[in-house]
Amino acid sequence: MKTYGVIMAGGGGTRFWPLSRQATPKQLLNLSGKDLMVNEAIDRLSKTADKQDIFIVTNKTQVAKMLEAVNGRVQKNHILSEPSARNTAACVGYAAMEIVRKYGDGIMVITPSDAYIKNEAEFTRVLGIAVKAAEEKDALVTVGITPTFAATGYGYIKFQKSGEEALKVLEFKEKPDEATAKKYVESGEYAWNSGMFIWKASTILKKFEAYLPDIYADLCKIGEAMNTSEEAKTIEEIYPKITSISIDYGIMEKADDVYVVPGEFGWNDVGSFDMMGVLHEADSNGNICIGDNISIDSKNCITYSSGRLVATIGLENIVVVETKDAVLVCDKNKVQDVKKVVEQLKSTGRSELL
Repeated sequence: MKTYGVIMAGGGGTRFWPLSRQATPKQLLNLSGKDLMVNEAIDRLSKTADKQDIFIVTNKTQVAKMLEAVNGRVQKNHILSEPSARNTAACVGYAAMEIVRKYGDGIMVITPSDAYIKNEAEFTRVLGIAVKAAEEKDALVTVGITPTFAATGYGYIKFQKSGEEALKVLEFKEKPDEATAKKYVESGEYAWNSGMFIWKASTILKKFEAYLPDIYADLCKIGEAMNTSEEAKTIEEIYPKITSISIDYGIMEKADDVYVVPGEFGWNDVGSFDMMGVLHEADSNGNICIGDNISIDSKNCITYSSGRLVATIGLENIVVVETKDAVLVCDKNKVQDVKKVVEQLKSTGRSELL
């Protein structure tokens, strides 16, 4: 069975403001100094699925920039446009319907567009195990990350220990407190939830029909219009009405045939500025300086200059980000609150900064 890659790239990346904007969100940024995050995701996934069989699902406002960014890596008609953001269930269902209606069926390997993977060879090996399990078991498969510390910022997957490479999932756990996270890690029965999924397109559509029948009905309307002159119009009309829910809540936590393939390949969910240390090496004072910077008596700071010189003196644990129209300064421990700036800009009508 053919393997298709699906990259979810519709997020706004609000915790990376002011670098990340609505038209150029995090996935369209070069945060590593190597390439745009979405292009790194494409190149990684191309070792599992041919580039001609890779799809990108993104927001309508980002399509033009996405086409420019990927520069032929992905076929133009494989960049699927979401008229509005409706969470990951709609995103996955849309891609599944596209594959079933236009290509018959196949194994979907679904990954986010903005994760960092250090060991790509091991990542490819783990995906190969997951693809085999999805085809042979006709089940839902996810990739879990073997925990390296008691993280409180990730969801956890509890699995049944066995000698198999794909392990039966017993339960999904929300982000725990530190004490609970330590128990999870010590037990050896949990993996971090990576947000990567592998299954047959036809299989996940059956799950939509069973667990999310209202969304399935909307997807069927879109599917019926595919390959006709009404396709674009139907998507524009139906998609914004689809219930907004994550694939985790809507299907994964309800299904009883879910498996996880745990792996260790240097995965990191680069979700905010404090994670830049994953992508860049700090200097002797723990500072990460990107662009034109001068650092004097500063420790454990992150400074990012997109043009002008950024000079810091006597700072500690501070993030400074400079762009042509905005400057962000915040405590490293408050980087999760950067999205609140975006919310305030929205509420005050400052759309030129979004």
